Amino acid sequence: MTRPKIGIIGNPTLIGDHYPAHAGGTMNSHAVAEVSGGLPLLIPADPRLVSVEELMETCDGFLLTGGRPNVHPEEYGEAATEAHGDFDRCRDAITLPLVRACVETGQPFLGVCRGFQEVNVAMGGTLYPEIRDLPGRMNHRMPPDGTLDEKFAIRHAVTFAEGGAFHRLMGAQKVMTNTLHGQGIKTAGARIVIDGLADDGTPEAIYIDGAPGFTLAVQWHPEYNAANDPVSRPLFAAFGDAARDWADGKRPAAALKAG
Repeated sequence: MTRPKIGIIGNPTLIGDHYPAHAGGTMNSHAVAEVSGGLPLLIPADPRLVSVEELMETCDGFLLTGGRPNVHPEEYGEAATEAHGDFDRCRDAITLPLVRACVETGQPFLGVCRGFQEVNVAMGGTLYPEIRDLPGRMNHRMPPDGTLDEKFAIRHAVTFAEGGAFHRLMGAQKVMTNTLHGQGIKTAGARIVIDGLADDGTPEAIYIDGAPGFTLAVQWHPEYNAANDPVSRPLFAAFGDAARDWADGKRPAAALKAG
């Protein structure tokens, strides 16, 4: 059986001190191949190299990965400050129109961390530059020290809307997740349904109301231990099913509604 082709959005990095490269975490590829059942394809997120149209013709679905650079605040009408951190304007130029195009066509995507934020910004939403600076919010950032397992350890609960998309998918209204992000949703974009919240009120799970395809996105990192984690596995499995349907020519007919 031919596997659906899943485009994994890459991030710029350096090999050693000097050699520039496009990179994608191995956890993303393992989650796509082993849980989604897809063929993982790393995408250089640079409009000088690829176009949104070419990507949509080539891939059956997209994993909008996490990444250290943030969406540039000019994309949501705000000036950049030191608190906004580093940026990747090339990735912005690919992912934001890609999200909007997929929403229109029904082509599936799964947003993770920065990808979650990209989905919100693509639909007209805004972001807080630093969640931990807000009154009553916890520090959602990755611990500065420790092993990989310690950095990606389960750290807080997420509660889903009763009967909502994530509740139905997970079979539970409250789950435990890791947390490795600094930014978060300030205002939700048009048609963005905030379907899951951390205990401090931070949005953690969203989808796009009325979109014909799979548009789920999460603020945590489900790619970690995806094959074994009871929260990650159904998420990547459902994403794989949607990509397989797209590859088989089964286009979504019914829109996903809120509530």
